[in-house]
Amino acid sequence: MREVLETATKVAEMSRQVRIDKEALMLFCRKMLEGRIEVPAWNSTYHLCSSGEDTVFYLLVLDSLNFCFWPAPEKTTWEIEYESRRLSGYYALAASLKRAIESGIPITSAEYLAGISLGKLKEILSGRGELQLLGDRVQILSELGHLLLEEYGGDACRLVKAAENSAVKLVRSLVESVSSFRDVAEYLDHPVFFYKRAQIFAADLYGAFDGKDWGSFTDMDKLTAFADYKLPQVLRHLGILHYERALAQKVDHEIFVEAGSTEEIELRANTIWAVELIRRELERMGTRLRAFEIDWILWNMGQEQEFKVRPYHRTVTVFY
Repeated sequence: MREVLETATKVAEMSRQVRIDKEALMLFCRKMLEGRIEVPAWNSTYHLCSSGEDTVFYLLVLDSLNFCFWPAPEKTTWEIEYESRRLSGYYALAASLKRAIESGIPITSAEYLAGISLGKLKEILSGRGELQLLGDRVQILSELGHLLLEEYGGDACRLVKAAENSAVKLVRSLVESVSSFRDVAEYLDHPVFFYKRAQIFAADLYGAFDGKDWGSFTDMDKLTAFADYKLPQVLRHLGILHYERALAQKVDHEIFVEAGSTEEIELRANTIWAVELIRRELERMGTRLRAFEIDWILWNMGQEQEFKVRPYHRTVTVFY
């Protein structure tokens, strides 16, 4: 995504509250090579692995809701029980939607999504605690359902097919058609493009179908990292991202970082640029990985306890 990488680069160059430590980045790359890098396999335990059409629709719904899993202040973290395991965060969402489909709830129906209610969504996501922004999630699913009905005959596969095996074209189609995928900010009077969830949808299709069938895209190398709150946490732990004192204190004390603020945009843009620099350094060292694969590696590292010593930044947003 040219516009994503270009605007992230410009923000990184002008950043005052976040900076990238190039020496720490090169050290990390060397350690990656020493440890024999492995791109995480697609998780088939918590994701739906059904017919092609159902999986495409399922992933579109999943990535429409893939944001803001941490609890509001003084609230309980949202968790579910799935196959005798307690899950939270993204995997809880993936498993909840999988469970809903298996129990006969038609979340892969555009008509159902277009008319979904808050009560129905609460039933699908039932567990301990409650996700933030449930009202926004209902609106997002309703908008998605109406789009599919009006433009694609209710068929999510037609949306993907219209991209003609281009991940970039698919991302831009979502961004142009669905407001909740329009992940754009403004930094010093200039637009900054992130497209986090739209890019993840393309990458998830690629992962779920192993680069074949509905995941057969010819330009996966054009995707960038998916700027969220977990990757900056990991990159900071690795010493690759450094926060200025005021921002560090805000993050460490779990004080909200406002959506669209210069702090938040610098956190996300530097994350994208840091992953691109890692990609380039690894390539210089003889190993070719694409940005989304490095993202997957870092995100999976972030699920380990050692990377949770310091908090991630808290931003209330539907974009990540």
